[in-house]
Amino acid sequence: MPNIQPSTILGANYNDISAFCNENREPIFITKNGQGDLAVMSMEMYETLSGKQELYRLLDEGRTAAKAGQKRPYEEVFDELEQDITDGCW
Repeated sequence: MPNIQPSTILGANYNDISAFCNENREPIFITKNGQGDLAVMSMEMYETLSGKQELYRLLDEGRTAAKAGQKRPYEEVFDELEQDITDGCW
């Protein structure tokens, strides 16, 4: 169930908001004049969502390249990845 709060809680309840977001790994949705305005979340949750967004972008880029015929043999890709790991690039 989403946690929805009015904007008036932001100033006086920062520590409670921070604790909730970090402990529950859920955002708090802030309203302003009865309308949705902000989503407040922990840095960990933000980084997770940003990472997922980047992964989806890269997957879409790969799908687009594959449809355009820009493919490489998987052996070549895995050899390159293995070399990058050996070289400490990861």
